[in-house]
Amino acid sequence: MRELLQKLAGVYGPSGNEEPIRDAIQKEIEDHVDEFYTDVMGNLIAVKKGKGGGKRVLLAAHMDQIGLMVTHIDDKGFLRFAALGGISVANSICRRVIFRNGITGVIGYETEVESWKDITLAKMYIDIGASGKEEAESQIKIGDVAVYHSPFSANNDKYMGGAMDDRAGCALLVETIKSLESTPNDLYFVFTTQEEVGLRGAKTSAYALEPDLGISVDVTITGDTPKAKPMAVSLGEGPAIKIKDASILAHPKVKELMVGTAKKHGIPYQLEILEFGGTDSGAIHLSRGGVPSGVLSIPCRYVHSDSETIDANDLKNGVKLLVKILEGEINF
Repeated sequence: MRELLQKLAGVYGPSGNEEPIRDAIQKEIEDHVDEFYTDVMGNLIAVKKGKGGGKRVLLAAHMDQIGLMVTHIDDKGFLRFAALGGISVANSICRRVIFRNGITGVIGYETEVESWKDITLAKMYIDIGASGKEEAESQIKIGDVAVYHSPFSANNDKYMGGAMDDRAGCALLVETIKSLESTPNDLYFVFTTQEEVGLRGAKTSAYALEPDLGISVDVTITGDTPKAKPMAVSLGEGPAIKIKDASILAHPKVKELMVGTAKKHGIPYQLEILEFGGTDSGAIHLSRGGVPSGVLSIPCRYVHSDSETIDANDLKNGVKLLVKILEGEINF
């Protein structure tokens, strides 16, 4: 899966600008599904029809990544920006960014601030090397969006780079589509838009598809780095089955389905309690009269940075678990 993940992680696609990554995913799956289409919100929906008598299952992974939207260009050509999703000061200082048209820049900050604690996003800017406002405006417009620009790398079965959140989840769903030979269930693989700014694509697609069951695939933080906040999730110990986060208490039957399947087939797994944040399932489970929903999480260090890090084996075991879940009968 390394080649697939490297390809997807390198495609531009911040919230509201998912066209390039949607096209890349579509090319990967179009020969492996019964039909696919793009809805009004820009979600890519791929359908794999079952043999009959099964459930309508929605599987979601968000395509979008966090970004920086240009709000002002000053007389010297420096770009002020607003966060599009969870951009933090700590993860942004002196980082390189890239716009859709290939223009790159560096995030700087006003050096007159008295301490690091005084730096806010409002005191930061993007330097694209322009000589002035006119040159900058010939390359970048108000509303253009940049994303972190960092190369993909691999070491000791670890994959590192930007946009693992959630291109790792997208890669997992793509591999699941390719690996699943038959299923009794009607499967709707939804590569969602605008998750990072409010689970928006998941909300509309769940309403339209009316699934019997929802599973989202996303990354989660870990507790395995020096002096990290205690959390029972580590890289390399298997995909994590969510119990709760700030947006959802996983449905007991979905959690039991995932845990039981992992145990039955000897697939390593972890249990996850995330005290903040959420995933597409936060919107899916509240659609219409409610949808039993859960989350399969990929452990990830340094989330929302330019160097998000996952373990190759967690990704592979995530595919194994999801395939085993989907190829069987779901009895609830």
